[in-house]
Amino acid sequence: MNYKNGFLSRRDLLKLGSIAAFGLAARHLLEQQQAYAAELPAPPSPDAALKKLMAGNQRFVQHHPQYPDQSESRLKEVAQAQHPFATILSCADSRVPAEIVFDQGIGDIFDVRIAGNIATPEAIGSIEYAVSLLETPLLMVLGHERCGAVTAAVQNKPLPGDISTFVAAILPAVKRVQEQPGDLVDNAVAENVLYQIEQLQRSQLLAKRVQSGKLQIVGGRYDLDTGTVTLLA
Repeated sequence: MNYKNGFLSRRDLLKLGSIAAFGLAARHLLEQQQAYAAELPAPPSPDAALKKLMAGNQRFVQHHPQYPDQSESRLKEVAQAQHPFATILSCADSRVPAEIVFDQGIGDIFDVRIAGNIATPEAIGSIEYAVSLLETPLLMVLGHERCGAVTAAVQNKPLPGDISTFVAAILPAVKRVQEQPGDLVDNAVAENVLYQIEQLQRSQLLAKRVQSGKLQIVGGRYDLDTGTVTLLA
């Protein structure tokens, strides 16, 4: 800035005015965002979130969907802030869209989708964001029947490109069930869900939320034939 005889020039005053106006605008925007966030309801308890999720799946299975939270008012409600009640790590398979199979809407589910529902560092980071910053009370790892990624891991054959990367992430689960009776792929689907939960539990951020009672982590298996989600112990 240029000082002349102890006074600011007219140009400098205009600059200061612009900076001040920008600061006020930024503060106003922050206050608006906080106000929008405050208007949204507090997240439910982990148990209530799980019941809500599974009730939605029952509506889907029984062909009585309610299509909640898909109105214009809902769109405006969550435009400035989000508080999803569930985070779901699921397979990228086109037949398993979380909002549809759980009959939920905009802003209800924080989706993390990747082939084989594997807990890669990037997936874990996304989940930590949802759980720690958005305070999502429920985390579900959702596998599904006849998963192509799990099938590829069971077959364990050379694959083109980077497809082999998710196979490597599933192989430990396959090895655990190789000697079990029954269908190897289906056994591996369930075991892979449990194995990926183990990887997630290594996160200190997630572990802290679980220990405080603010987060519940569950596993699920989606049946492609019936649309039913079964919880895995």
